[in-house]
Amino acid sequence: MREEALLKAFHETGALKRGHFQLSSGLHSGVYFQSALVLQHPDRAEVLGRALAKLVAVYRPEVVVGPALGGLIIGWEVACELGVRGIFTERQDGVMCLRRGFEIGKGRRVVIVEDVITTGKSTRETMAVIEAAGGTTVAVAALVDRSGGTAELNAPMHALLSLPVETNTPDECPECQAGVPLDKPGSRPGEATLKAK
Repeated sequence: MREEALLKAFHETGALKRGHFQLSSGLHSGVYFQSALVLQHPDRAEVLGRALAKLVAVYRPEVVVGPALGGLIIGWEVACELGVRGIFTERQDGVMCLRRGFEIGKGRRVVIVEDVITTGKSTRETMAVIEAAGGTTVAVAALVDRSGGTAELNAPMHALLSLPVETNTPDECPECQAGVPLDKPGSRPGEATLKAK
């Protein structure tokens, strides 16, 4: 899939938003990718899942893990395309973990699938969960890498769209300084301020 096609899908579904947003990392940005608005359409989700699966099939994954909530739907689509198990991590009391009886298995090759990566925090947390469960993260895939390739991940990373999108700490945010109201569509529960990572 070409980057132009993905951007078109985000535009057509209203998933590419502009304004003043607090990201789940705590950083602020004038651009927000609300992937759920694209992935609510099964035909689009299937096409995107197929495209991501092509990027990571070479790693021969045995399990796909999509961190909830953003990676849940697209992770499932990638797992379906690859014909492997699709599970998800989620937060319990603010800590990323496996629940609901999910297991990885010793030595299993795992691909993590995200919707959007900014700093890579939830991806790194998911990697730690996978390692603790006996698995190995062989690759990471995302619809959008808004870090432009600068997110520090200890695994190969692939994205359908990779572009650096400006982010700022709340203290350095020009929209905050201008008094523009803040929208918090992706904030993690209990994380209203930026935490160093």
